[in-house]
Amino acid sequence: MKKHLTRLKALVFCISLLPFIWLSYALLTDQLGANPIEAVTRDTGLWALRFILVTLLISPIRKLTGINEFIRFRRMLGLFAFFYASLHMLLYIGLDQFFDVQEIWVDIIKRPFITVGFISFLLLIPLTITSTDKMIKRLGGRRWKKLHYLIYLIVVLSSVHFYMLVKQDKTEPLIYLLIVSLLLGFRVVGQRRRHQAAGS
Repeated sequence: MKKHLTRLKALVFCISLLPFIWLSYALLTDQLGANPIEAVTRDTGLWALRFILVTLLISPIRKLTGINEFIRFRRMLGLFAFFYASLHMLLYIGLDQFFDVQEIWVDIIKRPFITVGFISFLLLIPLTITSTDKMIKRLGGRRWKKLHYLIYLIVVLSSVHFYMLVKQDKTEPLIYLLIVSLLLGFRVVGQRRRHQAAGS
C-alpha cells in the first residue's frame, strides 16, 4: 500500500511539473507568439489558479465518491499552486518591471487587477508556510483550519484577477468564476447540513 501511494505521489508530482516543462520549452523554442514574456506570465498565473481549484475540488470529490485517498495529494497540489503563482509573480517583477520597486508599487496602486493579484499572492504565503505537519501541530488543528479558510478568498481574488486581466472575450474567466461559485456553494450547503444535523 505504501509503495503504491509513493508511486501515485511521484506520478502526480511529474504531471504537475508538465506545465512548467512545456512553458520552458515553448519559451526557449519561440512557440509563445509575438509576446512570449506576456504569454508565459499569463499562463503561469492561469496554472496557479487551476491548481488552487483542483485542491478545492478534492473535498467535494472525496465526499461524492467516498474515496478518502484523494486528500493525500492536496498538500502537494497546493504547493504546486504556490510554485506557479511564484513564477507568475517573479516573471512580472523581473521581466515586466525589471525589479524596479517604485514602478511595481505604482503599478499595484494604479491598476486594480494588479492590486487584486498581488493581494491574492500575499495571502498564499502564510498557507504555504504553515503547510507542514510541524506547523499544523504548532498552530493547533482549529487555528490551522481557520487560517486555511483563506484559500476561499484567494480563489475568488485570483478568478477576479483573471477576469479583469482579459480585455476582450471573457468566456474563459467566466467559466472559472462559475466553477468557483459552485465550489463555494457546495461548501455552504455542506456547512448548513452539518449545523442542522448538530442542532437536531
